[in-house]
Amino acid sequence: MTKYQRIYQELLDKIKTKEYKTGDYLPSENELMKTYGSSRDTIRKALQLLLQNGYIQKVVGKGSVVLDSERIAFPVSGISSFKELKESMDGTIETIVEEFTVVPADDKLKDELHMDDGNVYIIERVRSINGEKIILDKDYLNGNIIQGLTKQHAQDSIYEYIENELNLNISFSRKEITVIPATKHDKEVLDMLDYDLLVCVKSYSYLEDATLFEYTISKHRPDKFRFVDFARRSQ
Repeated sequence: MTKYQRIYQELLDKIKTKEYKTGDYLPSENELMKTYGSSRDTIRKALQLLLQNGYIQKVVGKGSVVLDSERIAFPVSGISSFKELKESMDGTIETIVEEFTVVPADDKLKDELHMDDGNVYIIERVRSINGEKIILDKDYLNGNIIQGLTKQHAQDSIYEYIENELNLNISFSRKEITVIPATKHDKEVLDMLDYDLLVCVKSYSYLEDATLFEYTISKHRPDKFRFVDFARRSQ
């Protein structure tokens, strides 16, 4: 191995053995240069390798912060409620309903939900995992289709209510994933640490008859998730 690869491996071993824990900052480049008797270029190559492999994130003015390498797998394909995703997660998981309102659809929501008229449920929920608020979900549901929804359903599982109480079949969704700057509100309700960006998943969900019933904006703190999918090549 080259010298920078050896330094990379030593730093990685310290991350994996929790000598450098998630959220800790690695020693500065100057400190690492003294520790390993190496040039700045060599240290930067080692740090770049840690960055590329998802073990650290560079934070301007602060250095290199250690990321959680055991990120939660969040499926891109398929449709799952958060309650269903909880089954594959470890730790203490909590849903906090920040907003539950029913309002007449404005022009923007009519366009997003393909509605002519009627009411829309606006539901904002914060997801806390092991005491950290790291997901912010904002759901907009067509009140002409989804009726009788309550705050308790939002606290528990909206999809469970739709399928088991309304007997509607949820079939498919269209998703768009982007990275966006965190807003002032995002920073107020989420534990953002030093992060300024969020992974945003916009979803449009449809019933079996291809009726659009829900538009969702789901924001995730970037250090806690990996987005996974399965793809098959066709010719």
